[in-house]
Amino acid sequence: MKNKIFSIIAVAFLFIGCNQKSKQAETSNLEQTETASGQYACPMHPEVIGKKGGLCPVCAMELTEPISKTSQKAVVEAKAETKINEVILSSFTINKVVEDYLKLANALANDDSKAAAKVSAILSVTLNSSNPNELDELGKKKYAKISAVINEHLKHIIGNPADIDHQRAYFALLSKDMNDLIKAFGTDKKLYQAYCPMYEEGKSGYWISETKEIRNPYFGSQMLNCGSIVATVK
Repeated sequence: MKNKIFSIIAVAFLFIGCNQKSKQAETSNLEQTETASGQYACPMHPEVIGKKGGLCPVCAMELTEPISKTSQKAVVEAKAETKINEVILSSFTINKVVEDYLKLANALANDDSKAAAKVSAILSVTLNSSNPNELDELGKKKYAKISAVINEHLKHIIGNPADIDHQRAYFALLSKDMNDLIKAFGTDKKLYQAYCPMYEEGKSGYWISETKEIRNPYFGSQMLNCGSIVATVK
């Protein structure tokens, strides 16, 4: 009877021992799988990966969390998707609109009303061709509102190629709206707001310039250097 009891106890210990070894083997296999990539993640910012002991550039904590090759692949794919989304969100630009506006300002500074009409037609096409669909609803509405007003001003400049005074009056109105457009959507160009106190008794003599050099679009050769830079446009 005693021998039977001892046999049962021995079998129980053997089962427990095998079970513990099995668990240790599973843990070891898991650790090997987790560290197979040789990469570790930040405990606070799991998207940051690198060698063990490295520092997270965001919070300066050590990279201590092991990640598997599968996890690493998921992180890489997520980063790639994020970069694609960033490109999509940032691809809308008004840079070409600004370039055409600056050409219009130069045409008026050169007293060339025909060139001003031609450039204004190009500016209108550029304005209408810019695709604001990548913006949120508020951005779309804002762009549509400002561009609609600018187009109305451009019609007067396009439709009066022999009347430069009329063109300049609407250029003054257009310049205000262009300033609003740039402030709303930004540009990678460094621009300045210039001002001529002599135009319309100082009421509306503003325009946007790409340089600090004054080339007055309101008076042209009559007073080409009249005015000053009053602000940086952002």
